[in-house]
Amino acid sequence: MTKDYYKILGVKKEATKEEIKKAYKKLAKKYHPDLNKDPSAADKFKEVNEAAAVLADPQKRQQYDQFGTADMGQDAGGFGGFDFRDFAGQGFDFENIFENIFSGMGFGGRGRRASRSGRGRDLVVDMTITLEEAAKGVKKKIDIDKLVKCKTCKGTGAEKGSSMKTCEQCNGTGVSRQTRQTPFGVFQTQTRCRQCSGRGEYIEEPCLDCNGQGRIEKEVAVDVKIPAGVDDGTQVRLKEEGEAGFQGNSAGDLYIRIHVKPHKVFERQGKELYLNAPLPFATACVGGELEVPTLTGKTKIKIPAGTQSGVIFRIKGEGIHDLHGYGTGSLNVQIYIEVPKKITKKQQEALKEFGKGTKKKKKWWPNFLNLF
Repeated sequence: MTKDYYKILGVKKEATKEEIKKAYKKLAKKYHPDLNKDPSAADKFKEVNEAAAVLADPQKRQQYDQFGTADMGQDAGGFGGFDFRDFAGQGFDFENIFENIFSGMGFGGRGRRASRSGRGRDLVVDMTITLEEAAKGVKKKIDIDKLVKCKTCKGTGAEKGSSMKTCEQCNGTGVSRQTRQTPFGVFQTQTRCRQCSGRGEYIEEPCLDCNGQGRIEKEVAVDVKIPAGVDDGTQVRLKEEGEAGFQGNSAGDLYIRIHVKPHKVFERQGKELYLNAPLPFATACVGGELEVPTLTGKTKIKIPAGTQSGVIFRIKGEGIHDLHGYGTGSLNVQIYIEVPKKITKKQQEALKEFGKGTKKKKKWWPNFLNLF
């Protein structure tokens, strides 16, 4: 019975190469025997490989779409001879596997040299801080689980006295090549060398503590310095604080993704801070001072007589320090007049007297009506 490769990968018949690649990566991680201990996972993994091998190859896919079958030959288990056993128990890196698989099928990629580098993975950790911490900077300590350098072998992956040996099967190239005849002509494929896992060399006696990887999983405490001026969504990079590299290769980076809590009083816009402050009616009329909060304490602003609602007073240097060193923003205090809900009889009389002595202005609404 003909297998429905599109159904196996969970993609539509019109799926692009990128969609096929994405679907394969997801399913390969799900069913790889090193990650999934279900007895049926290995067969499912091989089935996923077979489907992707056909749909990723334009000629095989065309033949499959037209005749409902594809001549897989020796490649029925995967991509040009690719077999999941190539990576079982060897500390595989899925990103490297996918680059090797798809680079020869028109998907692009960083190239074989990059895929064999063994560099450790970059890690991303989310951190929530307050507006005050974002403004002045803060130091924090976080605990994360990651792959660290094996102390026993010092990251080499080799037992003491053991050394790296050039692979005889691929002569140090890291790849094995196969030529095969198909109905469409002669094709040459290259796959990751099983002997050395694509590195071109292998360890004669692997370290027993890390199984030759040069790294082990461990919870570690990392000191994080958050600079002043970070905003919501800012990423702080800690170089080589990610996962340790495979067999002594360079470590990845650690990225701290910042989330800033909303503040109860202040609103932030870039370097600028905004604050809505109530002003007593009497102070708005005769002038005076108004005490307002800042991120670092309190300050007073002078209120001239006759201040109206909506007026903004700008206090320089009380905003947020620029992350890249381009000065500090201001605190912008927007005034709204606070009218008392209850007043005494004496205050009522004083206000009435005040109203009698106020010079009357021309009516504004006749001009307003002319607008319609």
